[in-house]
Amino acid sequence: MLEIVVETEKRERHVRVSAEDLAGLIRRIGGEGDRFLVLHRIPDLPDVFAQVWHQAGGDYTVEHRDGAADRHFQVRVDGPGAVVATLTGWATVTDRARQESGGDNDPGWIPLDMGPLPVVPPLDLDEREREDLETRVREVLAGGYTTRAQLAELAEDYLVTADRRPVSPDQARVLADRMWLERVAEQAGWQGETDPERLTRAFAVLERAGITARENFTCCRGCGQAEIGGEGGPGARGFVYFHTQCTDSAAAGHGLTLLFGGFDGSSGTTAAIGREVVAALEAAGLPVEWDGDPGRAVIVTPVDWRRRLVG
Repeated sequence: MLEIVVETEKRERHVRVSAEDLAGLIRRIGGEGDRFLVLHRIPDLPDVFAQVWHQAGGDYTVEHRDGAADRHFQVRVDGPGAVVATLTGWATVTDRARQESGGDNDPGWIPLDMGPLPVVPPLDLDEREREDLETRVREVLAGGYTTRAQLAELAEDYLVTADRRPVSPDQARVLADRMWLERVAEQAGWQGETDPERLTRAFAVLERAGITARENFTCCRGCGQAEIGGEGGPGARGFVYFHTQCTDSAAAGHGLTLLFGGFDGSSGTTAAIGREVVAALEAAGLPVEWDGDPGRAVIVTPVDWRRRLVG
């Protein structure tokens, strides 16, 4: 799988696609409402992306940016095959190899003049406000499910009151990107599979077994219970999920609460789902607390919550 995220004009989001799937997405674009793709590496990095635009009947415009506005390039090609080769090359070449070769499968990139960079004024916050804002941004980063865009939106809105918006969109982006890069640098030192990755592996097993499994799902238990039924596919017997407050708790070192149940509403099915959830978690190497009561949540504890950012 390619270590990229692909976003489409149709607001689809594809994480870690295969080269074949990327080629299919490229060959698909061109119709109204489905004319472009944007590719980000995993983890997403500021000002590092590739994109393609295509209107049916016309050429393909391919661009990539390599870390700054003065490293923004464009090329026009007349068929999807060249786009597939170019973007697959961009997705597979490592940063070091790209630096050593001087390009990304170079199809004849032309530098674009993106104009002067905007001047972003420093934040005008008192010490308490700045500390509160940065603390919340770090909490969300530690949870691991945010994107850079979502993090910037949080930074912009967190201190808003009825009569004051102290953080502009550009200031929020600068703050979010700085703290995002700090977390990316931190996670570069992590070795091996982490507990959140073990959890994802367990959830994939449960999903294949007919149990709808969702991570960081909705904002709270009330919303989760109301919406989880709409997530189940044909033949789904039950569900397990945790919401964003559970994520925050796990990231703070308090264990992870998993909510589960059977779609038929019976205590017998719910208990059976609970046993399957516990078995999948333990098989993935996670410590679990649950007394078998279908009315009680499953708790993963202790849990070392180091979820790698995707973006």
